[in-house]
Amino acid sequence: MGLPKILYVDDEVINLELLQLTFMNEFNVITAESAREGLKLLASNPDIHVVISDLKMPVMNGLDFIKEVKQNHPEKVCMLLTGFMESEIMLEGFNKELIFRYLMKPWGKDELGETVHEALKR
Repeated sequence: MGLPKILYVDDEVINLELLQLTFMNEFNVITAESAREGLKLLASNPDIHVVISDLKMPVMNGLDFIKEVKQNHPEKVCMLLTGFMESEIMLEGFNKELIFRYLMKPWGKDELGETVHEALKR
């Protein structure tokens, strides 16, 4: 069996590459530059277990993306990454049981790694 697959969606390519490089020995990180692309990748990769999304993205924000993920794939464990403290969005995400964790950017390797490992156990 290969490395656990996670999907990371962010409109900033540098963030996608950084996460991929940081965790290349721990996870198979599949990346998408938009929510739409992320949804397509999920449809064609049923073995993705964890979905990480940036919050602030054009067209569809991270929480709306995760709502759609949960509608079609309720078993996926979803997390939001953001550079901004958005209390209402955070509360909605937790209250509706859409998100497992909410992490601030810049993320730390240990914190993010441990959180993904926790998510994989669910």
